[in-house]
Amino acid sequence: MKRDRSTTQPREIPRFVPDEPFPFYSYVPGRFPHPTSDPAGHSFGAAPTHPSSLDPNHWETSRPYLYGVDLFNHGYYWEAHEVWEGLWHACGRAGLTGWFIKGLIKLAAAGVKAREGKYPEGVRSHAHRAKELFQQVARQLSPTQPRYMGLSLGELIGFAVEVNSRSEEAKGQPGTTAKVVFPFILFPYRENGVEHDHPQLRSSDTNS
Repeated sequence: MKRDRSTTQPREIPRFVPDEPFPFYSYVPGRFPHPTSDPAGHSFGAAPTHPSSLDPNHWETSRPYLYGVDLFNHGYYWEAHEVWEGLWHACGRAGLTGWFIKGLIKLAAAGVKAREGKYPEGVRSHAHRAKELFQQVARQLSPTQPRYMGLSLGELIGFAVEVNSRSEEAKGQPGTTAKVVFPFILFPYRENGVEHDHPQLRSSDTNS
């Protein structure tokens, strides 16, 4: 599937929930305070959130889903994992939506392992499981429905395969508070009320 690589110039990564601020760091085990259990954590003392169940036909109305996309695209992999995990529980952890959200969670977990920089096998394991979950969703859908919740399943599968095969290259820099380590971003898309096969994984050659 053709991907948008029309420019090599740095581009700004889009925001889908621009009024929701990012934490002041992205948690990486061993490098930063744990967000909720450490008094210095970026979410210490914050009340836990319990998102509503996600309607896959109206994914664009789900702030947690889209905020998770924002977090992932900007290198906040642990935080994206946490936000999506809340949705995963809310939707019953099963079925098409459960499998799909779990696949995104696994991609985020691969990002956390990549930021740690020491566990390429962890990156591979999580990326492989993400691929399996996206394939599981794709098998249940009609061939005329290549997208789910705004994202192309074919490209998500390809993304997971690429993360798996390039796990040694996906490493974060030790001193950075947030770092994009994957070469693509997630770009949910719907046109005129219909989900079309439009590339959503765009080259993330941006300054982050």
